[in-house]
Amino acid sequence: MTANDPFAAHGIEHLSPSTCNLFEASPAAFVLNKVLKRGGKVGAAAYRGTAVEKGIEHGLLTGAPVKDCIDVAKKEFWSLNALSSDPRRDKEEGSIADFVTVGLAELLPYGKPSSTQIKIEHSFDEIAVPFVGFYDFLFKDKIVVDLKTAHALPSKISAKHARQVSLYVAAVDGATEGRVTYVTPKKSATYAVDSVDEHLKALKRIGMTIQRFLSLSTDPQELASYVVPDTSSFYFNDDEARQAAFEIWGV
Repeated sequence: MTANDPFAAHGIEHLSPSTCNLFEASPAAFVLNKVLKRGGKVGAAAYRGTAVEKGIEHGLLTGAPVKDCIDVAKKEFWSLNALSSDPRRDKEEGSIADFVTVGLAELLPYGKPSSTQIKIEHSFDEIAVPFVGFYDFLFKDKIVVDLKTAHALPSKISAKHARQVSLYVAAVDGATEGRVTYVTPKKSATYAVDSVDEHLKALKRIGMTIQRFLSLSTDPQELASYVVPDTSSFYFNDDEARQAAFEIWGV
């Protein structure tokens, strides 16, 4: 990082696909979380996703029975939710067994992954900080697979997920393909990512836009004055985020 690096001025050491998705969807939420270092709590749905991944990973690596994988996932869920007051907690916990069962059935045919949850890094010359991420699974023939859990099954890969997996493909040496596996409590689907280079270009464009935005000022409050939050959006669902929006923007 250089002395006039706009990322360094705001204490941002790297970018990630999720950060770019945040900026794209809600610049105000980006300012709140990444610039002002404030924001809401992680909800039960996000913890459910993490827990399901843990259970499926256990099954793929060890060949353990589905019941054991469900137990691993539930233990992880309650560990993450120990201090949570999210009213959706019990409902999300109740869906874990089905998520794990369906997800294992979808991914077991790939065999044992060669690696899981590995940190990757990829740089673009025009952006002052690298992109960092963690892929879920690397299977035989260097196929990168990212797991997404949801209560409704998408009919295709979303742009934000395609950008994320394209970054993994670019960063993993010798990667041959990127795929996204969507899992619901009832069904699943795996889609291959097409046009990796185009998705990488899109990710780069968003990163450069963030860089230009941060270059406008070294004052976090001034950057906040350039955006206005939509408090009805997902990013301002919880009480802490809404309170922060009122204190910062008066909305």
